[in-house]
Amino acid sequence: MTDSNLPQGRDSLTDDLLWRGLIQDSTGLDELRELLDGGSTTFYVGFDPTAPSLHIGNLMQVVMARRLQQAGHRPLLLVGGATGQIGDPKESAERTLNPPEVIAGWVERIREQLSPFVTYSGENAAQLVNNLDWTGEMSVVEFLRDVGKHFPVNKMLAREVVKARLETGISYTEFSYQLLQANDYFELHRRHGCRLQYGGSDQWGNITAGVDYIRRRGAGPVEAFTTPLVTKADGTKFGKSETGTVWLDPQMTSPYAFYQFWVNADDRDVSRYLRYFSFRSREELEELEKATAERPQARLAQRALAEELTTLVHGEQEMAQAVAASQALFGRGSLDELAPETLRAALTEAGLVHLDELPDVAGLLKESGLVPSMKEARRVIAEGGAYVNNTRISAVDATVSADDLLHGRYLVLRRGKRSFAGVELRG
Repeated sequence: MTDSNLPQGRDSLTDDLLWRGLIQDSTGLDELRELLDGGSTTFYVGFDPTAPSLHIGNLMQVVMARRLQQAGHRPLLLVGGATGQIGDPKESAERTLNPPEVIAGWVERIREQLSPFVTYSGENAAQLVNNLDWTGEMSVVEFLRDVGKHFPVNKMLAREVVKARLETGISYTEFSYQLLQANDYFELHRRHGCRLQYGGSDQWGNITAGVDYIRRRGAGPVEAFTTPLVTKADGTKFGKSETGTVWLDPQMTSPYAFYQFWVNADDRDVSRYLRYFSFRSREELEELEKATAERPQARLAQRALAEELTTLVHGEQEMAQAVAASQALFGRGSLDELAPETLRAALTEAGLVHLDELPDVAGLLKESGLVPSMKEARRVIAEGGAYVNNTRISAVDATVSADDLLHGRYLVLRRGKRSFAGVELRG
């Protein structure tokens, strides 16, 4: 089935999502096609405030909301002011419950963070919603009678995450999470005519519980699908870098570090990441994949992905600064043109040493960790492999002065073509 509003010869939205590998499970592919390709549908996706920021593990769902809205569908972006106080069960252990006032602050931060990804005007204007608005006013008796009555315990016990916790123990609080999320779908269906929910594949049990609950309440029909969990080819967790979780908040992960995460994507992963996250057409992506295969050393796919996602999350100006920093640190651009925040972020990623006074260049190389000893530092300088602020140092007894400091406090040190570090003068 294809959408009559799409240009002739172009895949429908459903076909495009399938080609990109973005639909893992669904309540029915034919029903999903009818919703996605047959007109405007109201859909929802939820984000629990478990930290003060979203991270790139959430980016799949954020990008999907944007993708569906651009195709004509109406987003409801739910931030879980209620479910965030409960916590979806983990297989490993019980979650630590955060104070309600902390969660309320995180809710507002995440709502603001979601705002730029969708538009809030037009026929399919997005809306931000908070499940505390309907869950918070519900009494315990109402919850047990109106919601709990529709959930067979045997089905709840069959969830993989619950079965994994039965031996070590699971609280009723986390056990009841499924009921709260299912009720969210019912309320959004009742209040806003929502007919579609999606989420990560680890949410499939909660999502289908909501579909079944709406049916048991005599409402619907509604549908759902899941996106695949994003993984790395080397087995490490997606969303992690050497310095930790990659956050969307620029105060927690700098735009430069965000850009570098994608530039450093494994060759085995990057084509898949492009299909998941990029808004380029199928034809453009296939051409890019071909060019990357022919010239893998140029990292064309990684740079394209990094530029597109950094622009999407942080804006074009921050993306341009990140690109400029990447080039300047390796001598292919001017360090003077970098904003101090960008320069500091880049040097922090490389390794930033804080000093109270400046030794000679050989001492700087040693203090920064670029060489193991003063003897090695002098050898590197003598052989022409030492640089300060991209200027080659030829004298083994060379020194630097305050005039050499970038923004009055930074030095960029480089050994050879690819090894660099930073120095920040305190005070």
